[in-house]
Amino acid sequence: MKILVTGANGFVGKNLVAELKNQDYEDIFEFSRETDPSLLDTYTKECDFVFHLAGVNRPKDQKEFMEGNYGFTSELLALLKKHNNKSPVLFTSSTQASKDNPYGRSKKAVEDLLFSYSKQMGVKTLIYRLPNLFGKWCRPNYNSVVATFCHNIARNLPIRVNDPNTEITLCYIDHVLEEFLRALEGYETSNEEICVVPKSYKLTLGELADKLNSFAENRESLIMPSLEKELDKALYSTFLSYLEEDNFSYRLKKNVDDRGWLTEFIKSKANGQIFISKTKPGITRGNHWHHTKVEKFLVIQGEANIRFRKIDCENVLDYKVNGEIPEVVDIPVGYTHSIENTGQEDVITIFWACEIFNPEKPDTYFLEV
Repeated sequence: MKILVTGANGFVGKNLVAELKNQDYEDIFEFSRETDPSLLDTYTKECDFVFHLAGVNRPKDQKEFMEGNYGFTSELLALLKKHNNKSPVLFTSSTQASKDNPYGRSKKAVEDLLFSYSKQMGVKTLIYRLPNLFGKWCRPNYNSVVATFCHNIARNLPIRVNDPNTEITLCYIDHVLEEFLRALEGYETSNEEICVVPKSYKLTLGELADKLNSFAENRESLIMPSLEKELDKALYSTFLSYLEEDNFSYRLKKNVDDRGWLTEFIKSKANGQIFISKTKPGITRGNHWHHTKVEKFLVIQGEANIRFRKIDCENVLDYKVNGEIPEVVDIPVGYTHSIENTGQEDVITIFWACEIFNPEKPDTYFLEV
């Protein structure tokens, strides 16, 4: 199948072309403002499906809405007619098409043009009225509030929220791609004459700002916001894509003493925290127990002996572990426990605790194993 993608260098176009290649489509005609205009004649002659994503969103002059949206679509359809090419045409319209503004009127005019073209040529046309889209590669300070907020917050720049209670509808680019691939195979999701991406999200501008700010704060507080909801996971992935390329990493606080060092890695109000330690040969850590706090130990380098003793018993349990054989050791409550480096090299251990350490209520009681 030969696929024509107009607006191939735009936000949706870049993502779509990348995913088409992932799905092993090889004959992709990418057309954008930078493409030699004469190639459109060849592409419309040979293509088997058209993703018409090109359009004008933020022109200098409002008359460019009709020229860029309606005018280019007219040219595209005229070339398809010229070659008697009855390829399906998928068009990305906007929810603004139902509103009386220059952009909305231009999109509605294209919709009507496509409906007429479909009836005249007996061609399948798929019109998607897309809401606010977000995801990687979306241009900030253009027409996506998520892109603008992510870009600014990632750079410690201010964002403007005129009314935090304003409700918006968001659609994630990956869900758009999933729907477009279904449409390519003839299984589009339609609602009468208009097609829809079946998955979208509603939230307020204030909620969006809070979520994105919490993602930025994570790099200092180490507290990960919950990503249980699909929207939050998509927003977090999107936020990280807007980090400056010289700011992908951040330093952790390293607590050093005679035993080695320990550093906190990730904290979560719902799932506790992860920290990492280096323990020198012959050194023992721990010798304490907990009422409620439970932990998991995973040695990833070196040899160690993890010892347990129930606080009201004398029997000592030994668990010998080695970084070459990944083995998680659970630390139950009511058992004093320790970890000793019994080898010749430093021991590196990953620890998980079920709660974030609270110095005012540490739930840690020292007692020799």
